[in-house]
Amino acid sequence: MNGIPEVRRFFRAAGDVDVDKDDVKRYWDFVDEKVDDIATAGRDSARWNGRDVIAPQDLPITRGLQEQMRAFGSLDHADELRRLLRDSLRRPPGDVTFGEETEDVLGEVFGGLSIALARSFRILDPEVRNPSTEHWERAFSLFRLLV
Repeated sequence: MNGIPEVRRFFRAAGDVDVDKDDVKRYWDFVDEKVDDIATAGRDSARWNGRDVIAPQDLPITRGLQEQMRAFGSLDHADELRRLLRDSLRRPPGDVTFGEETEDVLGEVFGGLSIALARSFRILDPEVRNPSTEHWERAFSLFRLLV
């Protein structure tokens, strides 16, 4: 598992929570799950529009996610996580092809999702400093409802 210090710094800066090695693994599991979800939604949208390759406009980016992507871009640790995401993002399912422009946008999309995840812990429990397994499960449940 890579990027433990970078992910820890990111969660501290983005959500004011401390994460440990197990939490970093949970984070990467979350990213992998969302790669599949976003790829599937993008593939369906591209096909609906008569294309085989996913363009940026095919990605399921809501207004809220756009705001989180902007927040990610202004975060001091964004470059660190952006590089880590670019190098670590799992490839989508075999029947999904991202266009070059879409590949360029994915780091920002996952940065925005990461900001939202980090901030969700304080929404779930305003007093949390070290998210528990239950906090992670609740956060994942919320994201599964929306993304």
